[in-house]
Amino acid sequence: MFFHQFGKVRFVPFTFQALFAPTHLALKFAVKTLLGGGLALWLAMRWGLEQPAWALMTAFIVAQPLSGMVVQKGLARLAGTVVGTFMSVVFIGLFAQTPWLFLLALALWLALCTAASTQLRSAWAYAFVLAGYTVAIIALPSIGHPLQVFDQAVARCTEISLGIVCATASSALLWPLRVERQLGDQARQAWQSGLQTASAMLGGQEQARKGLLDILGRVVAIDAQREHAWFEGARGRLRARGIRGLSQKLMVMLRLSRSVRRQWRQLDASQTAHLAPWLEEVRGQLVSPQQASLLLLRQRIWDAAQHEAISPAEHFCLARLALLLDVAMACNQALTDTEQGRAPKDVPQGLAVHRDVTMALLFGLRSALAFLAMSSFWLATAWPSAPGGLVLTCVVCSLFASRENGAQIGLSFLRGILLAIPTAFFIGQILLPQWSSFALLALGLGVPLFFGALGMAHPRTGPTATAFCLHFIVLVGPLNLMRYDVATLFNSALAMLVGVSAAVLAFRLVVLRHPKWLGRRLRSATQSDLVRLTHRELRGADTWFGGRMADRLMQLARHANELPEAERERWDDGLLGLDIGDELVHLRMCLAVAQVPLAGAERDYLRQLQAVLASGPAPGRGGRLDAASEAFIQVLQRQPASDPLRLAVGAVVQLRMSWRQWCRWQEDVHGLA
Repeated sequence: MFFHQFGKVRFVPFTFQALFAPTHLALKFAVKTLLGGGLALWLAMRWGLEQPAWALMTAFIVAQPLSGMVVQKGLARLAGTVVGTFMSVVFIGLFAQTPWLFLLALALWLALCTAASTQLRSAWAYAFVLAGYTVAIIALPSIGHPLQVFDQAVARCTEISLGIVCATASSALLWPLRVERQLGDQARQAWQSGLQTASAMLGGQEQARKGLLDILGRVVAIDAQREHAWFEGARGRLRARGIRGLSQKLMVMLRLSRSVRRQWRQLDASQTAHLAPWLEEVRGQLVSPQQASLLLLRQRIWDAAQHEAISPAEHFCLARLALLLDVAMACNQALTDTEQGRAPKDVPQGLAVHRDVTMALLFGLRSALAFLAMSSFWLATAWPSAPGGLVLTCVVCSLFASRENGAQIGLSFLRGILLAIPTAFFIGQILLPQWSSFALLALGLGVPLFFGALGMAHPRTGPTATAFCLHFIVLVGPLNLMRYDVATLFNSALAMLVGVSAAVLAFRLVVLRHPKWLGRRLRSATQSDLVRLTHRELRGADTWFGGRMADRLMQLARHANELPEAERERWDDGLLGLDIGDELVHLRMCLAVAQVPLAGAERDYLRQLQAVLASGPAPGRGGRLDAASEAFIQVLQRQPASDPLRLAVGAVVQLRMSWRQWCRWQEDVHGLA
């Protein structure tokens, strides 16, 4: 083994380690993938299917390390294939005699499927990806023989379905790795990270911002993983419901910890010194939580909050600390439910995601432009192998046009093709002509595909290894009656390189995520959500708003380094919007619990708040909420005293302060108008 040694640390080239020193999980994944693909190829050849390579390729395409992921991806691929098959017949039937209209219709279909897959933001988005490029796979080779399109469609659908069934059976029967078992460990990690981040936020530590981004990413990732567990039986579905409950509780805990810190900033020096021991005790309990200790501390803090000697600001702070401990205990219970496979009594809604229709349509437009550019090249040159490159353009655009790193992934695909060409030449043109049995064919294909599957098991080498496996299969083209033609192989290889290069060039030239433009769009979407929060149904409002804001904050963080130094505080703009939304949800919940007649005052205040939020933060607008807030506070103070109403008063005060800070931030960044 080759390595470089620096002190006591040894560095091994990652690709070398992935291929020649794999983990046992990577070995199991490679063996399962290879056996599933081999079974699909054998059955396809045994039954005399027209293109057995498609069955083999499908087994590698749907291969996933976890059994639930394979089932869901296989079902999504099957649904997308059926829809794409139907649309290919429709397009050929309508436009077979008009090539330009056919290509324009196909470009429009590709754009719509790309946009839909971007909007869906779940594992089922893969169905739209398949619906997009399956039309190209079936219709483009049939454009010269339109009467055969139905037979081609049935053949492709049969071969792809066979690959899905074989890959799913292999994954489920051989060393099955269930998603629901992984969710328990991921849930505990998210729980620990959430408690540590909440403790850091209470202390106002610098690492709190990084911790917030980390826990938001964990919550979003684990919430996405629960989709796969639904395909793993009753226990998987119960654990998926538990994950929904834990995600919702963690988001509420983050909201309350930030609200406590905002309230803490309103205390003067003597008040801060008075409450500091309580705050430090809460932080210590969050770092190593015990249910009994949390309950005892919560009761002590609540008793202290009722003491008449403290100021209203201190009361608000202690009351929010008590609520935070309530939610921390609820998080502990949600974690226990998840680990033991029990569904919570009240299953909340799943986290919502940020959707941007304009951005999705622009991504679809980018796919259509790349496809039309390659189509123009085909029509201008009449190159017989160009349809193969055009299919690759469709595939890469469908998969990666909406990715921020689409160009980098496309280059990884190119590397995989460059590795597949000499391997396919040696196996397909030198070895296989001398061999004449399925066993030897399996040996010739299996050795390179085994190493390719090992590479697929690692995220860093996955794109290149996947491209290598798929294009190696295409270039060899296993059939019952093999045809060996070096010219055809190199023509197909050149078409692949041209097709992928066209897609990568489009990704490089048509850059749609300019940081400033993205920041303005995310701020506008946040403002729109805040307006909707004033009248949206309260049930599930916190997870709806929190999930969408988590998406936006992660996008802002990813693009922060691309902004000039003076504008990297755009992340703070997103946090201020999050603070206002959190306080608004908190206010409406307190009023709902209080259940006191307010004679329309609540409706009037929310209507005025909606108008202020709709106008947006700007220099000179910081005082627009003052009069409405003062009037509503007076109405609340005239009601019989209760804890929910006291918390509601604190929420109104914090709403006004957060709005002032948001407008002041605009002044600091953009200057006075």
